[in-house]
Amino acid sequence: MPPVFDVLRRRPDIEAPELVAVDAADRLLLDEAAPALAGADVAVIGDDYGAITLGALAGHHPARVRVHQDRLSGELALAANAATLGLDGFRSHPVPDAALVAGAGVVLVKLPRSLEALDATARLIARHAAPDVRVFAGGRVKHMTRGMNDVLGHAFTEVDASLGRQKARVLRASGPRADVAEAAPRRVHHDDVGLWACAVGGAFAGAGIDIGTRVLLEHLDVVARSAPGTVLDLGCGTGLLAAAAARVFPAARVLATDESADAVASAELTAAANGVAVTVTRDDAGARIPDGSVDLVLLNPPFHAGATVHAAIASKVFRAAARVLAPGGTLLTVWNSHLTYRGELERVVGPTRQVARTPKFTLTRSTRVDSAQ
Repeated sequence: MPPVFDVLRRRPDIEAPELVAVDAADRLLLDEAAPALAGADVAVIGDDYGAITLGALAGHHPARVRVHQDRLSGELALAANAATLGLDGFRSHPVPDAALVAGAGVVLVKLPRSLEALDATARLIARHAAPDVRVFAGGRVKHMTRGMNDVLGHAFTEVDASLGRQKARVLRASGPRADVAEAAPRRVHHDDVGLWACAVGGAFAGAGIDIGTRVLLEHLDVVARSAPGTVLDLGCGTGLLAAAAARVFPAARVLATDESADAVASAELTAAANGVAVTVTRDDAGARIPDGSVDLVLLNPPFHAGATVHAAIASKVFRAAARVLAPGGTLLTVWNSHLTYRGELERVVGPTRQVARTPKFTLTRSTRVDSAQ
């Protein structure tokens, strides 16, 4: 069998020469945890594309491996990479609940960028893993802060750090504190838009309102006269756009999809808090939505692939929007003005006009036509 790291790919996430499926933090994390892995009951949290899970299985032979990846594309990449390598022996958990870490003696964590996400993870481990659990949390130094040590220290009595290697470092924690409470969802009412926002873990923008989302919320009524039958909040985050759409279009069927498990949980809470009906699904770029079945798509596209700014991520969701829109359907897109997406929207979706522009963001309305590619 070829070395595990040599064959890993990111599919179905975007792939490009400058985007990797394994990084120095993955390698250092496995090296630091190596003495503890043989025969251990292991939980893996935040594995990007399977490097940590498959590296542990191939090189260290743990007794059991349970895995949670917030992003669905990472979960699918792990499955595809495992099939390529002929490796099994792990179980994926779509939801980060007690069953993920119950009784685990070793937990391997790829450090998230969000302290809220790390806090939820640390609390989960401290409450449900084995009393003698050892936690190894690795990341790139440029994305690590002292606050991460403090967050782990709230849940564990012992926290220290490895030496750095190739601009990566591992935080080690043990001694779960007995009085650790479960992480609570954040909930904020935004009086200016009349909506509750709820967030769990590392959901994008937390319980706040992203600036681009706010621009779209302020102009959602521009399509009110069209009375769409089906509305899709594509890449819904905490679900604010879906909740607003359910109010503006009370007769419509409102859908919301996101590949993030934290986003899906947040959007469900947001819909409930606002007393509206929204069907929320964990999905990769709306892959489960039938072709030509949506009248209105609301989109605030991401422009980061992990920590890297990359145009291909927006291109993926533009193609998804074009696929699910019915002929004559509308795509409302808000985007950072410097990214100049209008030409691509014209090509992929159809005729596009500017609805509004602020110093940072542009809001456009695109109409789906059969000739769009």
